[in-house]
Amino acid sequence: MGRGKIEIKRIENSTNRQVTYSKRRAGIMKKAQELTVLCDAQVSLIMISSTGKLFEFTSPSTTTKTVYDRYQQATGFNLWQSHYEKMQENLNKLKETNSKLRKEIRQRNGEDLNDLNFQQLRGLEQNMDKSVERVRNRKFHVIGTQTETYKKKVKSLEEAQNNLLRAFEGRDEDCPYALVDQERDYQSAIELANGGSHIFAFRLQPSQPNLGDDEGYASYGLSLA
Repeated sequence: MGRGKIEIKRIENSTNRQVTYSKRRAGIMKKAQELTVLCDAQVSLIMISSTGKLFEFTSPSTTTKTVYDRYQQATGFNLWQSHYEKMQENLNKLKETNSKLRKEIRQRNGEDLNDLNFQQLRGLEQNMDKSVERVRNRKFHVIGTQTETYKKKVKSLEEAQNNLLRAFEGRDEDCPYALVDQERDYQSAIELANGGSHIFAFRLQPSQPNLGDDEGYASYGLSLA
C-alpha cells in the first residue's frame, strides 16, 4: 500500500515544522551537490529559516556573485540598481553638506558675503561673537592656570631662599662665605618661575677686604649669579 499524499500547507506545530525543515534542507542540499557533479551545473542555493539562520550552497566551480551576474544577463534585471540609487542619493547628501560647511567657513573668514541679507549677516555676526567669547574664556582659563602654577613655583623658590639664608646666617662664625645681592637673586627666582633655566650659577665675592698678602686669604660671599 503506497504512502498517502501529504497536503502542502504550513505545519502549525513548531517542533514538527523545524524537524521537517531540517530533513528537507539536507535533501535539497544533497540534490544541489548531485546536480553539480552529475550535470556539471553551476548551482547557487540560499535558504533562510523561520528563525533567521542562513544556509547556502554554491558549486565549487563558481561563486555566488558570478551566478548573480549571469542571472542579470539572462533576465535583464539589475539586482544592484536600487542599492546603487540609495548610495548615489546618500553621496549627493554628503556633497551638499560638505558644500554648506565650506561656504560657512568662507563666510566666517569674511568671504562670500554679498549674497547674504541683513538677517543672515546679523546671525553670522552673533555666531562669531559666541565663538570669540568661548575662545576668550578658554584663553583666560589657560592664563589663570599658568599664573597659579608660577605663583606656586615662586613661593617654593622663596622658601628655598629663606632656608638658605637661615642656614648661612647660623654659620656666619664657622663659614667664611655669605649670600650677597639678594634682590638680584630673587629676580632670578622670578625669571625661573616664568620658565627660565633651572641651572643656578654661584659666584664668590669678598665679604671682607684683603688685609695683605701675608695674612692669608680673604673671606668671600656666595651669591646667585
